[in-house]
Amino acid sequence: MLAAIIGLSVLACPVMYFLVGPALDGVQLGTLRVLLIVCGCSTLYCFAVGELTRNNSQMDKLWSLLPEAYMWICAVRGGMSPRLVVMAALATLWGARLTFNFARKGAYSLKFWSGEEDYRWKVLREKKEFRPRWKWLLFDLLFISVYQNLLVLATTLPALISMRSEKPLGALDWVAAVLTLGFIALETVADEQQWAFQTKKKQLLASGKQLNELPLPYMRGFNTTGLWAHSRHPNYFSEQCIWVSMYVFSIAAGSGVFNWSFIGALLLIVLFIGSSSFGEEISSGKYPLYAEYKKKVSRFVPWLSTMEK
Repeated sequence: MLAAIIGLSVLACPVMYFLVGPALDGVQLGTLRVLLIVCGCSTLYCFAVGELTRNNSQMDKLWSLLPEAYMWICAVRGGMSPRLVVMAALATLWGARLTFNFARKGAYSLKFWSGEEDYRWKVLREKKEFRPRWKWLLFDLLFISVYQNLLVLATTLPALISMRSEKPLGALDWVAAVLTLGFIALETVADEQQWAFQTKKKQLLASGKQLNELPLPYMRGFNTTGLWAHSRHPNYFSEQCIWVSMYVFSIAAGSGVFNWSFIGALLLIVLFIGSSSFGEEISSGKYPLYAEYKKKVSRFVPWLSTMEK
């Protein structure tokens, strides 16, 4: 299944490029080469350091840093046009928020190769599907290092395609900007609510109580308050919407309602479907009440729920 997803993803972008367009001009092709060089260096770093340290969160650390670098490269090489500057500024705001949220979990360290590893990688490594070790090595190379780096680059393709535009900033650009800011704000609220919940739960457990002895909602083990009462993954929902909103800039730039730069947002949605499914598999094994939560609350899109507080 993973090989099929990677294969289809690799084919999707060039197929869409030739079928949908628009074609890249010389400046855009030169910029794409620069972006691919940065992406290639990041890929080699993530794979080499991840294998040497057995910490596979190297790409997780770069996830919030690379998009704004790619977009500022596009902005500079695109003559710092107002549209590209707005896109790069929004990506920088997004990246600063995500970097802060990841940093407070202990992900970064002065020893740049260390730091807290995402717990899901450890769970995944221990699955029988990745025995013997060469299978994990291949997964690390193809999915964690190559695929995720290319995916992050793909999410910024609306900036690359917008470099050729001579259209001034218009109403649709401001719609895209407002939507992007709104979803960044929504994701910030979701992460703050999750951080507050998990911090309080850890404090209660540190007092010597067992999970089933804690008051509601902490005894469930997972957050069901605030935005999390209406969506099981409000942060993932917001993240997907941020990059779909960024795609709207390419429409405003005159590239058509449907163009090949949408591939990044589309593949990100596919990634989050898989990532959320795996995370929920882990949560269902840890928390008996998670099955009830899944029945009552939407996975992504916030609906009114009947989840008790």
